[in-house]
Amino acid sequence: MGNVVFTTMNIQTQLVPSWKNELASEFEKVYFQKLLAFLDEEANTQTLYPPNPLILNAFSKCHFDEVKVVILGQDPYHGEGQANGLCFSVNEGVKIPPSLKNIFKEIQSDLGQEMPTSGNLERWAEQGVLLLNAILTVRANKAASHRNKGWEQFTNAVIRLISERKDKVVFLLWGNYAQEKGKIIDEEKHLVLKTAHPSPLSAKKFFGSQHFSQTNYYLEQYDKQPINW
Repeated sequence: MGNVVFTTMNIQTQLVPSWKNELASEFEKVYFQKLLAFLDEEANTQTLYPPNPLILNAFSKCHFDEVKVVILGQDPYHGEGQANGLCFSVNEGVKIPPSLKNIFKEIQSDLGQEMPTSGNLERWAEQGVLLLNAILTVRANKAASHRNKGWEQFTNAVIRLISERKDKVVFLLWGNYAQEKGKIIDEEKHLVLKTAHPSPLSAKKFFGSQHFSQTNYYLEQYDKQPINW
């Protein structure tokens, strides 16, 4: 707590050049400066997740030029040692959360793959899957505690950027929150797949969606390497 000052420079150092070039103007906007001031104040008295160096990990692991698939989550896990900056992902050795377990079950059913023993999804990110939470930070043990502080505006800008500047990207929107945010995607240029959230509360409708096989079929249609889920 309080050992890192949140500044534009500090945040930008987490970005690879391809994203830094695309998002540079966003970091200078008033709302983002207010967001950084809020985070700085929070960090003085609260434990925040993910750890500061991993806040923009989704962008570090998946370069702008390589984005083929976007999976949209809501906000990071708020338990100790879980959040690693990639939506639905947890660190190596951490128990796989229920929603991620259901994602793996659907992959097993859809593609016939064995259930993974690790919930770290860096392996997806490195293949061009942007694992983006709408809100990129959270207070320990308090879900959605950083809602409406500015992150949503930033991630809207990211989604709009991908929609406008790239072609034939697959967007996987699970649950009402992701689908609402997905309204800014150009569905004539991209494949947008929607279903229920993989949470145990709604997983019955998530199962059988076959989003993973549909994603790979679409990528192959446009001569893109399919994802090894």
